[in-house]
Amino acid sequence: MSDSTGSIEPNATLRAAAAHTAIRLEPGHGQPLPRHLSLLAEADLGPAPLVWTDTRAMLLSAMLVARARNDALGEGLALIERYFDTGRLIQPAALSGPARSGLFASVAEYCAAIGWPQIGAHYAAEALLFAETPAQRYRALSVQALNLGLNAEYPSAAQAIEEARSLFADHGWDAADTSHCLLLGDGLVTVSNADMDHMREIADELEAAQPDDPYWSFSVGMIRVTTMFIERNFTTGLAASRELLLGSGRTRSFRIVRDLLVGLHADMLTAQGEFDEALAVLSTAVTHPGHAVCFPMQRAGILLQMGREREVIDTTNACVALLDEHCLRTLTPLLTRRAVAFLRLGSEKRAVQSMESVVRLIGRTGGSVTPFLMIPFDDTERLLDLVTEHNPDLVPTIGIMRQLLPAIAARSKGSGAFAVLTPTERELAYLLTSTLGLSDIARARNVSLNTVKSQVRSIYSKLGVSSREDAVELLQRPDE
Repeated sequence: MSDSTGSIEPNATLRAAAAHTAIRLEPGHGQPLPRHLSLLAEADLGPAPLVWTDTRAMLLSAMLVARARNDALGEGLALIERYFDTGRLIQPAALSGPARSGLFASVAEYCAAIGWPQIGAHYAAEALLFAETPAQRYRALSVQALNLGLNAEYPSAAQAIEEARSLFADHGWDAADTSHCLLLGDGLVTVSNADMDHMREIADELEAAQPDDPYWSFSVGMIRVTTMFIERNFTTGLAASRELLLGSGRTRSFRIVRDLLVGLHADMLTAQGEFDEALAVLSTAVTHPGHAVCFPMQRAGILLQMGREREVIDTTNACVALLDEHCLRTLTPLLTRRAVAFLRLGSEKRAVQSMESVVRLIGRTGGSVTPFLMIPFDDTERLLDLVTEHNPDLVPTIGIMRQLLPAIAARSKGSGAFAVLTPTERELAYLLTSTLGLSDIARARNVSLNTVKSQVRSIYSKLGVSSREDAVELLQRPDE
């Protein structure tokens, strides 16, 4: 049924669900009911009305949150563009400040859910601008923290988190009213600082707030796996991530959280040398516009460990071309992987340019060293040395980064052995450490078996060995 403006006229049940949900989006009233969110997530939002009223804004606000919290994200950014143009409502509006704040906060939450934190942060700022009560401000700050955290704008995210937590404490709201967005944003900032004790506290806080909500429980699991990964507890972390990703609870999880966990699972496999399985995990993973989770970046990290530097560049070229459409948080590790690949391929100038961009971005966004996760320590050190030589002004930033590198960077394996090989030989050497036979390697590299045999003999000669077994032992030997 449509009204005189051409908009979908909601039935009484839908209106009641939207009104009940809208009230509970702010602290002090409890969380929205799952049955209301399910109902709203399936509803047709319809076209923009001729004139926006508080009632229409409230309905859209509740529906957007319902889609974000029920993983009903099929329309992506097109859903927002149906009603907004560059951050403003397309049709005229006669809205109160609270209605505007609530609507913009819902848009920001939806943008975070679909992986567009660059856009979501703008709407969160608008929500803050129109907030008139502490509860409205808390909600706006919470979605702002998540979007800024997803986009690696850590100092601003930390400031929003601090203010939101102070508001929550000052007004004595119930712990069950804690914002899921705020805690996820806090988790992203905390990971950037490698503060594992606080990560565990955030997981505990999430679990205590909504112990029976499967969406929250999945987020708890993801945060705990993140802690295991950074602490290099890979065996336990892989078991926990498999349980989450393969369990029935996977169907009730937030897409952005689920995608983050898929990337973590692949990283842990890579850290244990299970390169083929890690690539298989990512083979069906979809990178959504905005690249808040960037699977080409994840694949590049695995390819780098395998010595397939040319593929690292090819895999990430499209991401670099996106410019401001690429999430900043995933862009810095992507550029780091490209810098290492360029260095190994002998393109020192391009390596320095890429690494300089990384250092400057990290310096401007709060000093996180998470882009160096999964990057061999010796490669990182060499690149930082080169950047220091060319850019003395970056010495203070690099000095801070070096302090955390030993705990963050991947341990180098056999780097001295690999150093004597050409880039082509390094790619083949990594394959020698797999279970593939020489014929399989020839097919994988699209060369003849005789070519592979010739290259293998060259590798043996440079390594001073006479068998594949001895070569593998040397290549996999950790640096002392």
